[in-house]
Amino acid sequence: MISAPNLAQARPDPEQLRDPALYINRELSQLDFNFRVMAQAMDERVPLLERLRFLCISCTNLDEFFEIRAATVRHAQEFGLPTAPDGMSPQAILTAIHERSARLVQQQYDCWNTVLRPALSEAGVEVIARDQWDARQRRWLRAYFRHEILPVLSPLGLDPAHPFPRILNKTLNIVVTLKGVDAFGRAGHMAIVRAPRSLPRIIKLPERIAGPHGFVFLSSVLSAFVEELFPGMEVQGAYQFRVTRNSELIVDEDEVENLALALRDELVTRGYRPAVRLEIASDCPRPIVRELLKNFSLPDNAAYYIDGPVNLNRVIQVYDLVDRPDLKYPALVQRVAVEPEGLFDTISRRDVLLHHPFDSFSTVLELIRQAAVDPEVLAIKQTLYRTGKDSAIVDALILAARNGKDVTVVVELRARFDEEANLSQADRLQEAGVQVVYGVVGYKTHAKMLLIVRREGRKLRRYVHLGTGNYHSGTARAYTDLGLITADADIGNDVHLLFQQLSGLGPKMKLKCMLQAPFSLHSGVLARIERETEHALDGRPGRIIAKMNALNEPQVVRALYAASQAGVQIDLIVRGACTLRPGVPGVSDNIRVRSIIGRFLEHSRVYWFGNDGAAELFCASADWLERNLLRRVETCFPVRDRQLAKRVYNEVLLNYLRDNLNAWELQADGSYVAVSPGPGQAPHSAQMALLEGI
Repeated sequence: MISAPNLAQARPDPEQLRDPALYINRELSQLDFNFRVMAQAMDERVPLLERLRFLCISCTNLDEFFEIRAATVRHAQEFGLPTAPDGMSPQAILTAIHERSARLVQQQYDCWNTVLRPALSEAGVEVIARDQWDARQRRWLRAYFRHEILPVLSPLGLDPAHPFPRILNKTLNIVVTLKGVDAFGRAGHMAIVRAPRSLPRIIKLPERIAGPHGFVFLSSVLSAFVEELFPGMEVQGAYQFRVTRNSELIVDEDEVENLALALRDELVTRGYRPAVRLEIASDCPRPIVRELLKNFSLPDNAAYYIDGPVNLNRVIQVYDLVDRPDLKYPALVQRVAVEPEGLFDTISRRDVLLHHPFDSFSTVLELIRQAAVDPEVLAIKQTLYRTGKDSAIVDALILAARNGKDVTVVVELRARFDEEANLSQADRLQEAGVQVVYGVVGYKTHAKMLLIVRREGRKLRRYVHLGTGNYHSGTARAYTDLGLITADADIGNDVHLLFQQLSGLGPKMKLKCMLQAPFSLHSGVLARIERETEHALDGRPGRIIAKMNALNEPQVVRALYAASQAGVQIDLIVRGACTLRPGVPGVSDNIRVRSIIGRFLEHSRVYWFGNDGAAELFCASADWLERNLLRRVETCFPVRDRQLAKRVYNEVLLNYLRDNLNAWELQADGSYVAVSPGPGQAPHSAQMALLEGI
């Protein structure tokens, strides 16, 4: 760990706030988030299958971390890009990434092998290891292999005529060592067996031989019967492996004439970009490991030795296949925030606040559906970042276009890992007559906005939905997010101007009550932090509470440090990466940072500034990250209704600051410490309180 600097004087020079020792590395902080996820997998208070789900989340998170974050650092190393504010070189970061990742992988497999797998077996859910198959199970699996698996396999022997094959990103493969000669007299040495993605990674056994919930990994079946692929030869060893590749799409938008076509081309090759990690069976001979590392151009520390299936995250299928309510969280019962009948009439009289997943996302869907068939609705404009392959919202927008509405949709094609789905949805929308815009060159459109223009008498009125999360029904049940539906004229005009800017070539414009990135959000946040600083310097209370997913923007961090030095009390609820060090003497004594990990993924962004009794509360699509504040199209909107603002303050800020069951406190050295109830303090879970309807 980097030690905190000695800055004990009352007001250090601002330049001292640039000291690299005051900053935690963003990549390492993001990686550490997964240790907190793993703590949920080990927590006996969590239902057993939910613990399995948390284990799988940590695995998929680690996959994405290597595909994007570690790959970005490797790119920085290769091209000599400048270091981050923490001062670590790309090489030092990569070394630290591999060291911490090795610890995380060890923790994941220890959890699976010694805790969850035995506990599941005891509960009647068996994921049966290869060495535990009985005779009946082995006979059934051999027949399954011959009839369902073997026909789609194409083993490749490695020789001068058959060089090492291209290995697709994150696919299951078996490297096989052989002895003997084949039908052509070729001496066997080594072969690769690739498991097609069409094969299920988890195989459910018949109830008559394994009970109601018996499963095996595909990797175990391949290893057990791989000799049937090489008749007449002796299989000396079979070792599963998986390679993770750089998955960050790179499109020079200034050089392409059609972004959609360029992205389609990039998606074809994404699975074969440079490797960043090799997962390999722990018993694989080291000469073979070295050969694989050489083939993938990876250093020795990029190899992770696995005691179990290399695709452990695939065990999430067991969660979906096992219907055992006693081993899962109670079913989610959502509130309907407002009656669906006459939505426009209701919204014309009052703002509606939605707190997902506790409030149903159906209200947003119903609003768009009603707009699609309402003869008084003239136009609908919406941004789409992530919607999923089967989107009820896209269906409603298509219906609106077919009903003669003017429909404009800003589809962000570069939403990571949703590019293909978004291209498909964009095609559907265009075929229905929707005007589709692909955002702004060089800036991802991450804003979440819906604008409905409706004729009411002789006037046109704007109805708006703004959110902190995506227009995706699935994530609206799994993520905590906020949405505001309003007919406020000022907000409606601001959103109208934003859509003009996105769909046309509009100039930079001043909004009346909203902040937007990349123009006014960064400066607006800094100005409000500075205002709290001035209040504190003048002897008045200074107070900031903010909730977000990540924080790394250097100017914002320095502004928070300066505010702390002035006496501003600052509470930050940051789920994932945080580069700010709280509790550094003389610098951040007045800053506290906590992370909440619970049943739902914390995703809402809320900024609250005390402003000497005239508090301001904003919800936003943006975290306090460089990319969000400076290189994306984002929205930050005020909650102007006092009662709704009070509700957000109580539910999303104070409620989460009280959590002593799922909270972790960030320390000055970059470590996190689990929060627990103090003496005489009642246990409190923020998410549970919301489920129970605080």
